[in-house]
Amino acid sequence: MKFTGTDTYVATDDLTVAVNATITLERPLLVKGEPGTGKTELARQVASALGLELIEWHVKSTTRAQQGLYEYDAVSRLRDSQLGDDRVHDVKNYIKRGKLWQAFDSDKRVVLLIDEIDKADIEFPNDLLQELDRMEFHVYETGETIRAKHRPVVIITSNNEKELPDAFLRRCFFHYIRFPDIDTLKSIVEVHHPGIKEALLTAALTQFYEVRETEGLKKKPSTSEVIDWLKLLLAEDLSAEDLRRDGSDALPRLHGALLKNEQDVHLFERLAFLNRRGG
Repeated sequence: MKFTGTDTYVATDDLTVAVNATITLERPLLVKGEPGTGKTELARQVASALGLELIEWHVKSTTRAQQGLYEYDAVSRLRDSQLGDDRVHDVKNYIKRGKLWQAFDSDKRVVLLIDEIDKADIEFPNDLLQELDRMEFHVYETGETIRAKHRPVVIITSNNEKELPDAFLRRCFFHYIRFPDIDTLKSIVEVHHPGIKEALLTAALTQFYEVRETEGLKKKPSTSEVIDWLKLLLAEDLSAEDLRRDGSDALPRLHGALLKNEQDVHLFERLAFLNRRGG
């Protein structure tokens, strides 16, 4: 079982090595990187390439680790007991299976995505240590122990919003998705916009990297944003010549696809003003 990328996802050599290492080691793959660099999509592509089902657990700030195992609905059981419902005699009727339980109980090996783990409380990763390590957990309400029938391929993503505990990191294989260089980005663009004119692509990516490298930028545009920007350029039938900027306008065409806050827009407006004064 080897991952080599797919027709719709350009995976660098070091990324394919990381995925295959985590499959061999049977440890979770912790993937970090800028938002928009394809961390979540990686799990979907790994599942597609290996022919496995994908189970996605999208973590929010209010998510608790217990929800990944199961939730016991005591309120519904109390209500049903008051109404005389026969379901109340079997506690299993009030147990809702979480994503980990679904992955553990699958008859075939699956890919389990735990997306944006750093959004949750700092204790969230620690609360999953034993379950991810031993691939089992106990259901106290029923007295049963749930063990994984097949060890899932676990891919965990993080946007680095907060540090993860050392004990958790020790159990993971780590990979940081670096922002692609221009040649890799051209390959990624070709997947999404096949046949794009070389002159337009070169001019657009040159301008894109100039925007990313602008000093003082609050949010650098990501891979997904340059894909959207190029889609707009193609829809407007713009040429490489149309993308040229003079000193009076430092903002790129259709800049709303690249610049996502007013501070960065004002930064480019100030640069244009300084260019005009310098001229």
